[in-house]
Amino acid sequence: MCLLKTWVRSAVALTFLSGAAFADVTVSQSNDPTASLGGHLSALLGAERTALGSLPTHRLEAMAGAVKRATGKADAAPAAPRLDERWLATQPVPAASREWQCLATALYFEARGEPIEGQVAVAEVILNRVDSPGYPRSICGVVHQGGQFSYTFDGQPDTIREKAAFQRAGKIAAAMLAGAPRALTQGATHFHTRAVRPGWAHRFPRTAAIGGHLFYRQPGS
Repeated sequence: MCLLKTWVRSAVALTFLSGAAFADVTVSQSNDPTASLGGHLSALLGAERTALGSLPTHRLEAMAGAVKRATGKADAAPAAPRLDERWLATQPVPAASREWQCLATALYFEARGEPIEGQVAVAEVILNRVDSPGYPRSICGVVHQGGQFSYTFDGQPDTIREKAAFQRAGKIAAAMLAGAPRALTQGATHFHTRAVRPGWAHRFPRTAAIGGHLFYRQPGS
């Protein structure tokens, strides 16, 4: 609040300088600016501080908001949350839906051994694909697109045996569907484990390395 008051006071001082008070300074300059300019400015700024100090806080905040709107400067975007156990504990129990089921299942089979950030990063890839041209327009469509996610075509039954791990993946999936920031992978559309090196990895720019996965963004996506 002190910074806000100081900033507003400085802005208003410029307004005062453009009026009658500035005319006084101009007259002094025509006589002997080196002798009197400093004194006039000190007196002027002292009067300005006294005047602004008498204004209530809500008036100062309103003046700051008016200047901000006039200059077109918006408030800074809120910082992305820290993706840790405390964050996960604040997430609500997910409401089941087909899209949630597809995302949670993909996180379980592709990244359940990863830390929270690693699972969020994989969720970002899936959601980024939904938003990108050339991919299905739904999470289930992306997940089950032929040859994309290994657990869908490895010939093994998709049996969820680790209930706690699936609950964890489910909460992460729900948070991402609810609009949690995608701030980890810089728009990645692909990922692979560090143990393999698919051909496309040579052509796509790498955007992140999180846990056991490397992330890439397909050009044009």
